[in-house]
Amino acid sequence: MSAAKKVAEAEELVRQAEKSLKTSLLKWVPDYDSAADEYSKAATAFRIAKNFDKSKVYQLKAIECYKNNKSWFHAAKCYEQIVLLSKDTDKLLEIEEYVNKACSLYQQHGSPEAAASALDKAAKLTEQKHPEMALRFYQHAIEVIMIDDSIRQATEYSSKVSRILVKLRRYDEAAKAILKEMDLYQQTESYGQIGRLVVALVLVQLARGDSVEAEKAFKEWGSCCEPEEVSTLQTLLNAFDEEDAEMASRMLATPFIRHMDVEYAILAKNIPLPEGMQLEKKSEDNAGIATNEDEDEGIC
Repeated sequence: MSAAKKVAEAEELVRQAEKSLKTSLLKWVPDYDSAADEYSKAATAFRIAKNFDKSKVYQLKAIECYKNNKSWFHAAKCYEQIVLLSKDTDKLLEIEEYVNKACSLYQQHGSPEAAASALDKAAKLTEQKHPEMALRFYQHAIEVIMIDDSIRQATEYSSKVSRILVKLRRYDEAAKAILKEMDLYQQTESYGQIGRLVVALVLVQLARGDSVEAEKAFKEWGSCCEPEEVSTLQTLLNAFDEEDAEMASRMLATPFIRHMDVEYAILAKNIPLPEGMQLEKKSEDNAGIATNEDEDEGIC
């Protein structure tokens, strides 16, 4: 169907909606339910016709009608459609306002899962260009879903919080987020997942420049790790303790670390190596230079 036909269809739906809202001697109360549905359909038709401004206008009118009818769930759905319009028009910064309104209405309806899902979808739309906004959405989603004690869903959102914090290099917060994530996995007895997070936590602590906290994390949680993880972490921590940059570099490049979630794999590449060996080498080089200079002076 052409854009012109979709616009004509939308305009007819708007006329029907306005007619539904009119009152008369025999009709004392506006038919908000019918008007809301017609406005919503009109908004969809305008969106298909690429008339995004009018689509938003009529989604907002639909929301107003649904609210008058106390149809909180349907009003929230319309706010989600406006979120998609913000994506279509590349106005991602507007998403936060509308997804928070959708979330609030879903909660008012008694649907925390739908509220958290709306936040999750908004986070996926914004994570690439606005990771800090996506972070807020995932943090809010955890708060919402925990009201319903949905631990497994909370761990999924918590994982995304930890990874975004690592991506943003907010390592102090990332370490705390990983510990919270581990606590959630403890509640579901998912010890294999905890083992992988022990590796992540050690990497984050090393990125913070705190090898003492890294070793402490391993001692406290290392029993959840697989043998390969234990061996690698032990060698890695010994390398930092002995300031062996070459060994530390080899451990950070092991296959299972390279194949972790991309944020942790990138983090491993960027961890500052211990400087002991490098400093020792520089001292030796400098001593060699000094010896050569002395020899040269003697020849003269």
